[in-house]
Formats: sequence, structure tokens, C-alpha cells
Amino acid sequence: MFTTFQDAFSLLAHLDAGVLGIVLVSLKVSFTALLFGTLLGLPLGAFLAVEEFKGKKAIIVTINTLMGVPTVIVGVVVYLMLSRSGPLGVWGWLFTPKGMIIAQTLLTTPLIAALSRQILEDSWRIHCDSFLSLRLPALSRLKWLLWDCRFSLTIAILAGLARAISEVGAVMIVGGNIDQSTRTMTTAIALETSKGDLPLALALGIVLLGIVLIANLFTFVVRQVAERRYG
Repeated sequence: MFTTFQDAFSLLAHLDAGVLGIVLVSLKVSFTALLFGTLLGLPLGAFLAVEEFKGKKAIIVTINTLMGVPTVIVGVVVYLMLSRSGPLGVWGWLFTPKGMIIAQTLLTTPLIAALSRQILEDSWRIHCDSFLSLRLPALSRLKWLLWDCRFSLTIAILAGLARAISEVGAVMIVGGNIDQSTRTMTTAIALETSKGDLPLALALGIVLLGIVLIANLFTFVVRQVAERRYG
């Protein structure tokens, strides 16, 4: 085991090209999916937190259900849509990073929407009377509410990042785990472990843990600074 750790740290110290390539693919796919998931999830969460309309509870239940849907199901659905016989087959995105981004976006959006709705709903109860007395348009209310809760919403975004970057099943199905193309850290760890290449799997695992740790530290620092500055 000591030798495995030694070899893993050696790969990282020498900036192994194979490791760097896999890490870059993971970061590109995960952060792009997180961006789309945030742009879709936050407004949706805000809308559900503020507005009252028929069918709202059904939508909330659906989003909460999608939070826990097995990722392989999402992978199969996206695979069928992007396959040659599927409705989006003409795009040619199956077994490409673009297809993986679609799958991860479908995974991160419900999670960010559900968490942000709860955060924003609590804030809306506090500021509801003030916003309504100012007679602000619906869009303005959503914008101000998002801005007021911007630091708390980092938790929802962090959860979306963790969901995206740790994903295995959906990206394995949609991406195909192709070397130097669609192989991410998680799919590479699964493959290399099965092949017995434990140093490479461990090196990728260390990088993955490091990215999650840095993201958590960043979120913690942002919240601490916000609390000191704004109370």
C-alpha cells in the first residue's frame, strides 16, 4: 500500500500528462454543467419560492424526486435522445463532452433548484411584506431576493458541483469513457481500479478530493467574509 501511495504522489509531482488530461476533461464538463445548472436552477428555485400558482406543489414534488433519481437512468435517457435514432441524434453529441454536459446539467439543475427554493422561501417569508409594499414587479422581486441570499446560495451551488464532479453512471453511459476525449476522473478511477492500476486511480482520487476541499474552503471563506461585513 505504501508503494501505491508513493507512485500516486510521484504521478502528481511530475504532472503526468495522462492525469492532467483526465482532470481537464472533468473540470471542463463539470464546471460547464454547473454553470448551466446554476443559470437554470436558481431562477426556477426563486420563482417557486415567491410565486403562488396552480400546480406549484406538483412541480416541487417533481423537482425533489429528480434530486434522488438514479444517475444511470438520466444517462440512459440522454443516451436514447442523442443516439442516431433519437430526436437529437442529428447533433452527433453522443460519446462527446457536450453529451456529458447535457447529462450533468440534468442532474445538477433539480438539486440547485430544490435547495435554492428552500433558502429563498425562508428569506421571502421575512421580506415578503416589504417587497409587496414597494409594489415591485415579479422579475425585480426575484432579482432582489437572489441578491439578498447570494451568500447562502453558495451552499446550493457547492452541492451542484459535488453532484457533477462525482458523477460516474450517467457520464459513463453518455460519454463512453473514451481515452483523451470523454474520460473523467470518476470513470477513470473505476476503470483503472478494475485494471489494477491503483497508483493512477489513487492519484486521480487525491485530485478529486483536493478539488472538493478547495471548493468547500472557498465557500466557507465567502460566508465568513459576508457575515463579518454584512452581519
